[in-house]
Amino acid sequence: MPSETGLKLGVLSRSFSANEALRERLSARIDDVRFNESGQSLNGEALVEFLADRDAAIVALERIDGALLDRLPGLAIISKYGVGLDNVDLEACQARGVKVGWTGGVNRRSVSELAVSLMIMALRRVQPAGREILAGTFRQHLGRQLGSQTVGLVGCGHVGRDLAGLLRAFGARVIGHDIRDVPAFAEGLVERATFDELLATADIVSLHVPMTPATAGMIAAEEMARMKSGAILINTARGGLVDEAAMKRALVEGHLSAAAFDVFDPEPPTDRALLELPNFISTPHIGGSSAEAVLAMGEAAIEGLFDARDAESHIPDYLARESAA
Repeated sequence: MPSETGLKLGVLSRSFSANEALRERLSARIDDVRFNESGQSLNGEALVEFLADRDAAIVALERIDGALLDRLPGLAIISKYGVGLDNVDLEACQARGVKVGWTGGVNRRSVSELAVSLMIMALRRVQPAGREILAGTFRQHLGRQLGSQTVGLVGCGHVGRDLAGLLRAFGARVIGHDIRDVPAFAEGLVERATFDELLATADIVSLHVPMTPATAGMIAAEEMARMKSGAILINTARGGLVDEAAMKRALVEGHLSAAAFDVFDPEPPTDRALLELPNFISTPHIGGSSAEAVLAMGEAAIEGLFDARDAESHIPDYLARESAA
């Protein structure tokens, strides 16, 4: 593996590349760094060309799979800027001897604060009220307080656990479902519930799970039908967890009172009818886009270059079991 001084690095992340503090910290440790200054997320031939002579890469949301790695035989290290590893094919990396650096949860507060803000916007009907003012109508909307709600967290890992603490400070009841026995349950931050119990009980359902074969489309028409009438659906995790067409119908018909999404499949979203619904709130994947989170993710990505390890060590036990099955 190349030494620090000999490492040839490509930084794909646009927000890392645009951050002067991170650029300085990285350049102090590595001499040969190529930053993505195109302002565009790279893919296809542009991505291959950018990394063609690189030993290592800092990746954000770019898809790293076996086909790409086969075209980049010199790439030895991948370090993740951000928290999700669903865009990195860990089995393909393992098979090709590519080491992976990753730290989970470094942007947890940034994401959990956004989730709280989306919940409050939905409860207080902030978006339709604002649109009405622009259209010349000035009237009060009757909303609900976050502290009087039961919030169901689907996934109680780094973000879910942090969010639970914030919600309890508001006075909300917090229930959660996770396939693992997570600290949030042992610490009493979250009341454990089955998935069915959560859907039937929660006033607000908030998603905080990775994208895996098991979670793709996990909230479809059937699951929405089991949610309480007037419930709110929040997704700050990953696009593709929810059947967006079914959700649009539930919003139009009024079964869901509101939904708020920071992530979509595809991105950017293409369903204009959904985006224009008065009870749908959208943000452009900004969960980790706080100044504090950018620094934390960037610093973790820098360290990940030097403590990268076998890719298979990053595969969670439950995913390893699914793969073996």
